[in-house]
Amino acid sequence: MNTDILIYSGLFIGSLAVLLKASDWFIDSAEEIGLSMGISPYIIGVTIIAFGTSLPELATSVASVIQGNSEIVIGNVVGSNITNIALVLGLVAIYVKDIKLESDIWKLDMPFLWFTAFFLWFIVRDQNVTYFEAGLLLASLVLFLALSFGADSEDTEEKNPKASAKSYILLIVGAVLVSVGATYTVVAIEKLSGIAGISPDVIALSAVALGTSLPEVIVSLNAARKGKTSIAVGNVLGSNIFNTLAVIGIPTFFGSLKIPDDVLAFSLPLMMVMTILFGIMCFSRNISRWEGFILFIFYLYFLVELFSTQLSVNPVIGN
Repeated sequence: MNTDILIYSGLFIGSLAVLLKASDWFIDSAEEIGLSMGISPYIIGVTIIAFGTSLPELATSVASVIQGNSEIVIGNVVGSNITNIALVLGLVAIYVKDIKLESDIWKLDMPFLWFTAFFLWFIVRDQNVTYFEAGLLLASLVLFLALSFGADSEDTEEKNPKASAKSYILLIVGAVLVSVGATYTVVAIEKLSGIAGISPDVIALSAVALGTSLPEVIVSLNAARKGKTSIAVGNVLGSNIFNTLAVIGIPTFFGSLKIPDDVLAFSLPLMMVMTILFGIMCFSRNISRWEGFILFIFYLYFLVELFSTQLSVNPVIGN
């Protein structure tokens, strides 16, 4: 048992190190390529980087459906969306003191994020996702991308720096390593959680959601460290939209999704509350440090509630 803990702890640390370096390559090359195409930093964050960092959620969800553990999908999506807003955005706001929004995200992105949250609730309330509903989710994603790039093309018409071949190589290598690093981080977290005797539903909402959200955490903090808060905010927005529309929509075509009762009763309503709170905080186009602390406290509440529920159901965890 002690050997397993050491092995998976080492795997976790090594995977995290890969994530750190790969995210640096990914964010720098994606921005350079995007700028060379006349795309603004915010749109780069809300599309290219956001979807790239959400690949682990998609890969994990498809794999879980194929392996017959489809209840992980909704837990992964809802848990990741809560983590992105409460932990990622909260940490970024705490780190940089103030997140100043250069773009008016209420023109398109925030209304679309609210729409996806309520649309998800509407679809899963009967604890079933049909092929037609999955198709609507993917069609909504295509619409979002078209509107995002269409709106951005109206604002950009000047000198676009040329991207080097190295940037394209680093973009691909960075994306692959971010995905690989996140995958093995999830494996390590799942194994360590299994040793602790935690149930699959709780693992999906907490450990798997946190593990698959690590790219968002690291990329957003790296972006904030470099003064690119627009990319950090766009990453959270785009990741949540991608999670809801693609990570629910695509796995449905690989098998039917199980929607656990506890997700409908607690986690999904909390995700909707966090999404609404995120929008309210963005009205002033500035997210302060104290608002970051509020978001982080919500994340701690989410974890405490999850594990206290688990303890009440299974008081012999770890025995």
